[in-house]
Amino acid sequence: MYQHIRFGTYVNIFNTVIPLFLQRVLLLVASDVDALCACKILQALFQCDHVQYTLVPVSGWQELETAFLEHKDQFKYFVLINCGANVDLLEILQPEEDALFFVCDSHRPINVVNVYNDTQIKLLVKQDDDLDVPAYDDIFRDEEDEEEDSENESDASEPSEKRRRFEEDVIERTMKRRQRREWEARRREILFDYEQYEYHGTSSAMVMFDLAWIMSKDLNDMLWWAIVGLTDQWVQDKITQMKYVTDIGILQRHVSRHNHRNEDEENSLSIDCMRIAFEYDLRLALYQHWSLYESLCNTSYTSASLKLWSVQGQKRLQEFLADMGLPLKQVKQKFNSMDMSLKENLREMIEESANKFGMKDLRVQTFSIHFGFKNKFSASDIVYATASLMENIEKEGPETTNFIKALDSLSRGNLDKLHQGLDLAKKQLRAIQQTVASCICTNLVISQGPFLYCSLMEGTPDVKLFSKPVSLCLLSKYLLKSFVCSTKNKRCKLLPLIMAAPMDVEQGTVIMVGIPPETESSDKKNFFGRAFEKAADSTNSRTLHNHFDMSIIELKTEDRSKFLDALISLLS
Repeated sequence: MYQHIRFGTYVNIFNTVIPLFLQRVLLLVASDVDALCACKILQALFQCDHVQYTLVPVSGWQELETAFLEHKDQFKYFVLINCGANVDLLEILQPEEDALFFVCDSHRPINVVNVYNDTQIKLLVKQDDDLDVPAYDDIFRDEEDEEEDSENESDASEPSEKRRRFEEDVIERTMKRRQRREWEARRREILFDYEQYEYHGTSSAMVMFDLAWIMSKDLNDMLWWAIVGLTDQWVQDKITQMKYVTDIGILQRHVSRHNHRNEDEENSLSIDCMRIAFEYDLRLALYQHWSLYESLCNTSYTSASLKLWSVQGQKRLQEFLADMGLPLKQVKQKFNSMDMSLKENLREMIEESANKFGMKDLRVQTFSIHFGFKNKFSASDIVYATASLMENIEKEGPETTNFIKALDSLSRGNLDKLHQGLDLAKKQLRAIQQTVASCICTNLVISQGPFLYCSLMEGTPDVKLFSKPVSLCLLSKYLLKSFVCSTKNKRCKLLPLIMAAPMDVEQGTVIMVGIPPETESSDKKNFFGRAFEKAADSTNSRTLHNHFDMSIIELKTEDRSKFLDALISLLS
């Protein structure tokens, strides 16, 4: 089931070795919702086996290196979640020979050195993830052959024999050098093809849940975290629709197994029980915790389809609501306060009208969770809430406060933190839609030839929020979707987008993200990571490639124009 770490290995390392020698594990976790969910599952497994661990959140390569340097003397076992797979980990961290790294990371492609290093790096990868790693002999070569050449001195006494042997040696060496040059050229070509695009594999939370299932230690809570991890990939547009539906099917079987109840047990549920259900739900952000009107206005899919930034779009929204036969008074109040008679058939009414207005994908496969009888949340609600807590721009204590709050909000005992996250998420979605409307109405999205470009200026409302990577990526994807719906230029509809926002005004830096084209057949593969590196090298631009996603960089504001010029010539 797993390619680089199997059930037996996991049990041996985590259940036997560590408790036996009372070793602690250092857990290095990236700042994204999928990583948090994988972390929660692993924490629960560690708790089962009484494994001691130290948790350190890391938001980028610099923090990862710093955390490793600070703790390397106290630990021999390191677990990295959603970080570390796509670079040569041993070269970056320079660990001792007895250090052992377990890497569970959805970033692809995985660095080839990590794949073929079996002694110090153990990758947690599902077997059915198509890694497409080049063959060992195509990218690694022993140096022994070259050393032997110089030792083949002839002992022949005759000068003519010496000359003949010397000529043969020269020809042989020339042939070997030519073969080596050809092999190196082929190696560069193979590695370029392999590393050219950045994409995502199976959610780390799903991989961790599979591990728990293999060990017969899977719980309903763990299953819910795996669902939230997968939903995060879908909300952030990191995986294809086909991959999402396939993984939903896998999780649905586990949901049926964990949440099976007989009819006569319905009334015997305790008030604090937890139940997960598969359902076809509406693709409307947070609608059960908001008003239906606000959700329609602030969901990327409906906002882009109806073009709500225009007067015509607002008219279409009114027509859409009229077609459903929903009174404005009902639509604009909190969903929980709507008439029960309207709520009962709401999904069917909305779907029927949505089809007439060209929104054929308003229905989505997902899961919901019930805590007792009162609290119900969909998986996407949790994703939005947790991500907003993690990127909360209101400072409250040390840097790790947001991470810990976000992690805590995933536990069912912390509903107050979850509700706080939902409030922040509403603010974030409003800010995104207002910024999208502003960018489109003021023609801030411009075509630079091979890509579209949009830059937010200092002083733009909510600009501080968009200095955070997840918020900027969400904004970029929503903006591109809306732009594709609004433009009449067929060529522009097929272009990727680069978006920039002020990062640190005092230091004069911007954060820049590149996202692939918004097409139905998109494979979600992103070429901007490598393109950013090449453009920075060729222009000596002062850039910082600190994010685990290679397609997000930080750049000095004054170097921006030459950096973009290099990108244009590189991608043209």
